[in-house]
Amino acid sequence: KIAPETEDADSPAEDPQGLSGYIHSYETMGTADGPGMRFVLFLTGCPLRCQYCHNPDTWRLQNGSRTTVDEVMAEIGKYADYLIESDAGVTISGGEPLFQPQFLTNILRRCKEMGLHTAVDTSGFLGRRMTDPMLVDTDLVLLDIKSSVPEVYKAVTGVNIEPTLEFARRLDADGTPIWVRYVLVPGLTDDVENVEGVAEFLATLGNVERVEILPFHKMGEHKWEALNLEYRLKNTESPSKDLVSRVQDQFSQRNLTVL
Repeated sequence: KIAPETEDADSPAEDPQGLSGYIHSYETMGTADGPGMRFVLFLTGCPLRCQYCHNPDTWRLQNGSRTTVDEVMAEIGKYADYLIESDAGVTISGGEPLFQPQFLTNILRRCKEMGLHTAVDTSGFLGRRMTDPMLVDTDLVLLDIKSSVPEVYKAVTGVNIEPTLEFARRLDADGTPIWVRYVLVPGLTDDVENVEGVAEFLATLGNVERVEILPFHKMGEHKWEALNLEYRLKNTESPSKDLVSRVQDQFSQRNLTVL
């Protein structure tokens, strides 16, 4: 069952064996979620409430459709030969994929049995749910680090920062490669010291293959409106080229590969 602190009162429980779960959607030609062309599987359920979330329609489990592991793998299987031949693979995103850990476990295992490269896109907040066998079946973690300042992180996400940092350290100790994603929001995550704190932390890790600076956008604003949710960044503009360049430089100065 989902831990109480991450469960909506009206959320259904996860299938304890993980043979079925809740799927929001598929993307068959993803180019921004790992190496090569990706099959991206979006699960539902997430404990974070990020101010800039562009998929608030994935927050609750029941926002998705109940689907079996066999059905998921049948869909992935349609593209498996191409994914293997092109050095691509499968990325499991969300929502937060670790919200459904047993379901995720089974999908990762089945993907590896097919010979597919696997990536998990996560905030890291539920990182303690990722077991050692899951890590064995995970080739890459796309880790979203929202801020280095605890108060800012809490304001951005509604949760605490330490579980994500703990998870990053564990991935480093395990030798699991990570691509770090940093969403740059003017007036929220762009403070020099805030960025510097993230860069300093990443410089202590040996498994960071790249840092992706993701400029804030409002492409998901219409979803907030459709769900009758207050979109607090309505008047926030996308970061300027100069601001993006400054933040990229801050990471580069720590000898991190930045995109």
